[in-house]
Amino acid sequence: MSIDEDVYVDTTGLRCPEPLMVVRNKMMDMTSGQVIKVLATDPSTSWDFPKFCNFLGHELLEKNQNDDQYTYWIKKG
Repeated sequence: MSIDEDVYVDTTGLRCPEPLMVVRNKMMDMTSGQVIKVLATDPSTSWDFPKFCNFLGHELLEKNQNDDQYTYWIKKG
C-alpha cells in the first residue's frame, strides 16, 4: 500500500513523550484530511500513537515495524 503524505516527521532517536509531542505540535498546523508520515525508533510509539489517534479522532491509516524502526501514517480528523 502506498500512502502519499502531506507532512513528514522524523522522530528517530527521540524518547517518550517527545515523538508524540512533536507529532501533536505538527498536526496543529495541518488541516483535516491531511496525512502525516512519522518515522520513530521509540517502541512506546507502538501503543502511544494508536491511543493518540483514538482519543483525538485521527485515523491511523497504517503502521509498519522494521527491526527497531516504526513508521506511521496518520490522517488528521
